[in-house]
Amino acid sequence: MSAPPPSRRAALLTLGCARNEVDSEELAGRLADGGWEVGDDESDADVIVVNTCGFVESAKKDSVDALLAAADTGKKVVAVGCMAQRYGTELAESLPEAAAVLGFDHYPNLGERLDDVVAGRAIPSHRPADRRTLLPITPVQRPAVSDVSVPGHGWGPRVPRKRLDDAPVAPLKIASGCDRRCSFCAIPSFRGAFVSRTPDEVLAEAAWLAGQGVRELFLVSENSTSYGKDLGRELGGPDALERLLPRLAAIDGVDRVRVSYLQPAETRPGLLHAIAGTDGVANYFDMSFQHASSTVLRRMRRFGGIEPFLALVEQIRSLAPDSGIRSNVIVGFPGETEEELAELERFLTEARLDVVGVFGYSDEDGTEAARLGGKLDPRVVAERVARLSELVEQLTAQRAEDRVGDEVLVLVERVEGGECAGRAAHQGPEVDGECLLTGEAELMVGDLVRGKVVGAEGVDLIVAPVENIEASHMSELASESMNTAREHANESMSQGDRERRHRAREGSS
Repeated sequence: MSAPPPSRRAALLTLGCARNEVDSEELAGRLADGGWEVGDDESDADVIVVNTCGFVESAKKDSVDALLAAADTGKKVVAVGCMAQRYGTELAESLPEAAAVLGFDHYPNLGERLDDVVAGRAIPSHRPADRRTLLPITPVQRPAVSDVSVPGHGWGPRVPRKRLDDAPVAPLKIASGCDRRCSFCAIPSFRGAFVSRTPDEVLAEAAWLAGQGVRELFLVSENSTSYGKDLGRELGGPDALERLLPRLAAIDGVDRVRVSYLQPAETRPGLLHAIAGTDGVANYFDMSFQHASSTVLRRMRRFGGIEPFLALVEQIRSLAPDSGIRSNVIVGFPGETEEELAELERFLTEARLDVVGVFGYSDEDGTEAARLGGKLDPRVVAERVARLSELVEQLTAQRAEDRVGDEVLVLVERVEGGECAGRAAHQGPEVDGECLLTGEAELMVGDLVRGKVVGAEGVDLIVAPVENIEASHMSELASESMNTAREHANESMSQGDRERRHRAREGSS
């Protein structure tokens, strides 16, 4: 009788954005398929896998700190994720504490690579290359690129994914990469060109998540407004996301669908109507403004300005007055004048956004902005960050106070120490504040509660529960949307057939 295989345990630590969370759950699924036990207990692990972030300097520092802390446990440490993909051999040389630095193309065989690490076999570090050359911009060329791994995409017969928590909300990746060329951003160089997942693939994973107890789907990508542009007319097109949303909202068990990261210059009226007018889709608009001065935006290789941005905000609120609008802005961009900063302050004051993340500019390797003149002294940048952050804190607190008396639907996400909290439709995960529920009602994580806003603390709301809504009742409320989505779903098989024929034609051309 042969001896059972030795136990192999991996601890998985995730840094960065929700897209990285999806990637980590894909890695967990692949490792589990390969016989590895996956969790977050570092003390019991044979290998600690750190899914790094490489977006900005502070994120890179956090990733290095996490790798060093993991190495301090005495366990073998493997770096994956964006920082590993972006720097590869350079990171390996500067961080000998890591047993391996692996890129995205190592993901399909990660279990085997961890076997090598445990056995002490050396693994050549990932060698970075501009992924825009590996993932062609021309969509018809992409099916032939079989040796390029795109995290979170199911190029095989199924998408391996293993949930790493039991939260009632989960990110769902609809696309990867970006075709924009913002002068301050390095993401396209290591994430690659924009690649959409097919609707059937997204819907299949969404249904799987619903079966895992997920009630809110958080759609993530580098640029959701581009979804479907690379899929061809039958599956994609400029209205692909508008057509996908009601089908996602109709999935049994899903009560809320939330879209993230919209580019203002690409946001079509039809998409605004789809988000605001589809039952089960949150009235939530994550708009990537970045600045409001048209001259700064041009130096950023972006489009817009105060008036078009205010018009967009007005259009959103005319469709859904209770909608949540959030954004991030960069201050201290090369050449930014006091007058240009004042334009940003004017926009934020008039727009009254729900949440604004304020970031100070810093050079990123390989970007156009790093080569621009007119760099501001870091002390000036820090002063402007503090100045704008103070204004934002006042404005967003006022916006929250305006919601006192409103009715909201709160998805409960935290019940601990006598405190119960969750998020309303206008609040995105982790960064947009939360609703603190009052009273003695016994609520559980995953409950959907109708309540009344009775107070505000900063961007957080104080909500008095009125009714705990069952998922079946939510389905009744969304019946019209579901009937529409079922009609689309009945066509999905024929769409799938057309897609396979389309890919066959592309492969033979």
